[in-house]
Amino acid sequence: MHTTVLTRIVCALAVACALLTSTVPRARAQAPASQPATGELLVYFGTYTNGPQSRGIYSSRLNLATGQLSAAQLAVESENPSFLAVHPKRDVLYAVSEVGKFDGQNSGAVSAYAIDRQAGTLKLLNRQPSAGSGPAHVTIDAEGKNVLVANYGGGSVAVLPVAADGSLQRPSSTMQHSGSSVNPNRQKGPHAHSINLDAANRFAYAADLGIDKIMVYRFDPAKGALTPNNPPSASVEPGSGPRHFAIHPDGRYAYVINELPLTITAFSRDADNGTLTAFQTISTLQPGTTPQPGYSTAEIQVHPSGRFLYGSNRGHNSISMFLIDPQSGRLTFSQIVSTDGRTPRNFGIDPSGTYLLAANQNSDTVTVFRINEKNGRLMQIGAPVAVPAPVCVKFVK
Repeated sequence: MHTTVLTRIVCALAVACALLTSTVPRARAQAPASQPATGELLVYFGTYTNGPQSRGIYSSRLNLATGQLSAAQLAVESENPSFLAVHPKRDVLYAVSEVGKFDGQNSGAVSAYAIDRQAGTLKLLNRQPSAGSGPAHVTIDAEGKNVLVANYGGGSVAVLPVAADGSLQRPSSTMQHSGSSVNPNRQKGPHAHSINLDAANRFAYAADLGIDKIMVYRFDPAKGALTPNNPPSASVEPGSGPRHFAIHPDGRYAYVINELPLTITAFSRDADNGTLTAFQTISTLQPGTTPQPGYSTAEIQVHPSGRFLYGSNRGHNSISMFLIDPQSGRLTFSQIVSTDGRTPRNFGIDPSGTYLLAANQNSDTVTVFRINEKNGRLMQIGAPVAVPAPVCVKFVK
């Protein structure tokens, strides 16, 4: 009895010391909890090839029973394939080429690749212009008929129809943003940073960092066309720099992560007319923490259950987790954990909602976390896995 009490006291003291010596806790799981999932998922990593480490898109396999990630291998060589999207019905992957020039135009590119599930490799089908420089985000509609791209450098968004074999056709619709905002270094002009579709394939939402707006478009998948909604946008506080956007699974709420002040803005969403109404802005850092120079946010995603929301913090090198109130959509801060690496960009939540993989761009690693199904908290599994300059994580079901 006395030994048990003493052991508990020692354990409590050890936890307290760990919290005092680290501003961002590192949650680790030495042994995985019981997990009914079996088999593995093919995982692709988009990267930056500006430095000597990366040569293109890399692949790995995630063991669903243990959470172990296999060593990454080069799937295909490509220039700055930063963000990826996977076709919902075919073995095809799409990747932006985040460059300023393509075929002599002021444009980046979007590539289509055939997926070899057995080997994990990719084969180029074709490549098309993105209709704007510096494409930074790509998505595909629910039927797999159109790829949509956000051009950060060009401040525009575009639609590229998908052919029967999964290859890309030239842009069928382009929308050029305009305006500026209050930050003279980052907001002199538009910078479309992401584009997302609702589950019904009716509305597209483009977060534009340069003009502090989420542009709202009506989407016609049959024609591959975007048209401005009425009203055409929703605004965040000046100087916020909205970056990435996530829609709640029930469609009633949406969330944008603001890069510059490290905040998240929550919106109620009208599924019939696509409009957004802001009702909360909350820090991505632990309450009482002041953002430091060099800090910024990157990714935001809602858990498949709709109960939890996650956001990444660069510089602070952490993932924040929030509880989502099912009645109001409001967020409550719950946890922040170190990514055990530097500059976490995008992260991926596997389709079952069991694991979160964080891409640490500047430490050339990917860290695997197990998600507690009851409270959404993250627990790191093992040491980070080497992946050169990872930016984006996508799973193949």
